Amino acid sequence: MTGFGADLMARLDAFAGFTEEPGLLTRLFLTPQHRAAADWLMELMGKAGMNARLDPAGTVVGRYEGTVPGAPALLIGSHIDTVRNAGRYDGNLGVLAAVAAVAELDRRGERLPFAIEVLGFGDEEGVRFPVTLTGSRAIAGRFDPAALEMRDRDGVRMADALRAFGGDPEAIATAARKPGEALAFLEVHIEQGPVLEAEGLPVGIVTAINGATRFAVRLRGMAGHAGTVPMALRRDALAAAAEMTLAAERVAAASDAGLVATVGRIEAKPGAVNVIPGEAAFTLDVRAPEDAVRRDACAVILADFEGIAARRGVELAVETTHDAAAAPCSPGIRRQIEAAVVRAGVRPLSLPSGAGHDAMAFAGVLPMGMLFVRCAGGISHNPAESITAEDADLSVRILLDIIRHFEHETPTA
Repeated sequence: MTGFGADLMARLDAFAGFTEEPGLLTRLFLTPQHRAAADWLMELMGKAGMNARLDPAGTVVGRYEGTVPGAPALLIGSHIDTVRNAGRYDGNLGVLAAVAAVAELDRRGERLPFAIEVLGFGDEEGVRFPVTLTGSRAIAGRFDPAALEMRDRDGVRMADALRAFGGDPEAIATAARKPGEALAFLEVHIEQGPVLEAEGLPVGIVTAINGATRFAVRLRGMAGHAGTVPMALRRDALAAAAEMTLAAERVAAASDAGLVATVGRIEAKPGAVNVIPGEAAFTLDVRAPEDAVRRDACAVILADFEGIAARRGVELAVETTHDAAAAPCSPGIRRQIEAAVVRAGVRPLSLPSGAGHDAMAFAGVLPMGMLFVRCAGGISHNPAESITAEDADLSVRILLDIIRHFEHETPTA
């Protein structure tokens, strides 16, 4: 372990101690464990030379002033909430790496022409309430107040949970950065995929956060006796669903534009060993870094579904349950991240993010960019999530270099 790596890994281990379940890492939005983690983080920020506070949406904000007090800020952050039984690096790495970078600036007495704000968002995962990106959307000025009425599985309203946490649901609009107050948003995050490891690279430059469309697909055929209905006369809903699954896979596999398609859940009725399935239902998730690619793929896949349904004599019903546009990273910020990667002696690799991140809340509002860090096996949302101290160290060194060489871009740059 060298440089910043040992300290950062130790802090990530300590941060994982704020959990709802002993022996596991579960830290949901606005829980007592989230508050304890926020308090610990604010104390750490204070030691790193920042003024730390909790904003109305429950985001931890640590501000390191520039050469001129009140100067516009470079925003750097990620999330400190987790899924259930999580790994310890998803989100947390980005926040604590940013704190480590600012601590080094403070140790050296370095001030920049701009301020730095390190942000620890609390609701990227969307596990407790049926919404996500609460903190980042609030700072981006995109928070929907209707989310405050959402309830968790115990019936607790978000507004009430936020108030008990120490936030202020009535003042969330004041968390938004006004024009001229923020320069850009940067996020360091584990890749959560296998590409960097396969390429033998510790870090990568994110091109875009993939857009995603999700469908709920229902099929109705005819249930029948598994032994007495000839194959040519069957209207098997599950067989149709299986063929549709392969059709979606075929469309995605034929693309060279970063397209992926996944059938993540499937069920059949009546679900008996000796009955031909009369009904089937499945989900389809289609993602791509470019919206046109995703839309075209969805059209081709659904047309294939219609053909399969007609040929097999089953009724088809498709509902769009989610549709989110891609969030391209700003070309100017990407260039600055790539330059820092090259200065660190690493071959620059650009890749899209298949998962959503807080950075997407800022697309079109501020220039934004992301640095991915290699994780073992691409495993994430799992206790087996793993990074090396050397890669953690490199992420801090690259982030420091980006900060020291940062050039303000226009919102569309």
